[in-house]
Parts: sequence; structure tokens; C-alpha cells
Amino acid sequence: MSVAISTFSAEDISHHLGELGALLHACVHDGASIGFVLPYAQSEAEAFWRDKVLPGVGAGMRIMLVAHKDGRIAGTVQLGCDTMPNQPHRADVNKLMVHPDLRRQGIARLLMREVEGRARELGRSLLTLDTRTGDSAEPLYTALGYQMVGTIPAYARDPFGSDRLDATTVMYKLL
Repeated sequence: MSVAISTFSAEDISHHLGELGALLHACVHDGASIGFVLPYAQSEAEAFWRDKVLPGVGAGMRIMLVAHKDGRIAGTVQLGCDTMPNQPHRADVNKLMVHPDLRRQGIARLLMREVEGRARELGRSLLTLDTRTGDSAEPLYTALGYQMVGTIPAYARDPFGSDRLDATTVMYKLL
């Protein structure tokens, strides 16, 4: 079955909190370095969508794209457009995630292409993002034309709750 991409409103996020929470929970438990560490409860995942993402979407400062496959949420990505007055040409790509059971099917690539299209529609010509250095997403971003700026050592805790600090790679793409 094909993958469909939709834009979620604040109301959509509220309506799908359980499924969004399950997606985030599964990704974190699979080792995704997207800001959370184990132990990580489903309720915490739902709170992230409700308390952090929904307000930005509702205020028009964030766009949330959702990939659907076989009647379920397969993945998401966000475009942060809340930039300073001297940066109306720029946006941030945040929290690209695909359910571990649905990876390696081109869903992340579809989400990234769609988020880039949205950025262009909004007049944004520069996208920035960061990813854990050496993470499986890094080659995807490179293949999509993102350029590495550099790495920041000891940027974030390992998602498995250890004391290890992982580096992050900062990337950009001119559209």
C-alpha cells in the first residue's frame, strides 16, 4: 500500500495523541536520539506532542507532516518556522521519525521531500537540522543534499540512559 503525507493541525494532534505517543515511544525504545532517554513512558511521549508540538502548530510557528501507511501513522517530521526577524528565509527541520517496523521503505525520504516543498512554499531557502553523529539518518540527509557544517561533541545523552554523551552533526541545505 502507498504512503500518504498529510499536514496535522493542532486538533489533529490532539485527536491522535495516543498514536503519536506510540510512534515516539517506539522510536525512543529503538534507540533514536530525538531528545529523550530511557526509561520513557507512553504518557511522557503523549505529553511531548500535547505540550511541546501542539502549541507551536496551533500558533502557526510549526508545521507537522505525518506519513500514513496501511491506516496507521508511519512517521512524522516538523518544520520550525519561528525564526528571528533577520531570518525569514530560514527554517529548522525537527524530529524526523519513522516507526521502527516501517523503516527502509522510503518513508523518511518522502517526509523530507515534502517538508522541503513546504519550506519552499513559505519562501524559506535555507533549512538546518542536527542529528546524532554516526546515526542512520546522517547518510539519508547527505543523500538528500544536506551539507555538514561540523560536529559538537558531548551534545546529548545516549538514549539508553547511560552516562555516555553523543556528538551531534549540524547540517544545512540551500533550497
